[in-house]
Amino acid sequence: MALEVRQLCPEQEKTLSELFDSVSKDGEAHFHPHPLTEEYARKVCQYGGQDLYYVVLDGIEALGYGMLRGWDDGYDVPSLGIVVRAGVRGCRFGEMLMHFLHSAARRRGAKQIRLKVYPENVAALHLYRKLGYEFAAEPEAGQLVGRINL
Repeated sequence: MALEVRQLCPEQEKTLSELFDSVSKDGEAHFHPHPLTEEYARKVCQYGGQDLYYVVLDGIEALGYGMLRGWDDGYDVPSLGIVVRAGVRGCRFGEMLMHFLHSAARRRGAKQIRLKVYPENVAALHLYRKLGYEFAAEPEAGQLVGRINL
């Protein structure tokens, strides 16, 4: 099977919905930029604005999901979010997706990216620091806010 990152489209609605369901069932409480529901999967798969939504596929199975949001709301610095299926965490799909999203943001003309992470999400925090994110001293609603210059 081919491993690929694809921009979401209506054909991936079921696949994304299954990923959201899997992430919800495994208790991943750190990823909540939007509801992980079938309805929201439909919304992002049919989305047509400036923000970017992607899925990592291994054949037909979704291994991860990533997004860059904020352009629709007029922000120059997009907010990044990713989640990876529990069974493949630690296989570096998150890192691969981060590099891909950085490239997508650069292509869109972004000079920076921001993200938020809970301090207890040690694996994610380690990855973000490894990639060059710098974090503000003061948390925002219990989360650390990180930025990277592209």
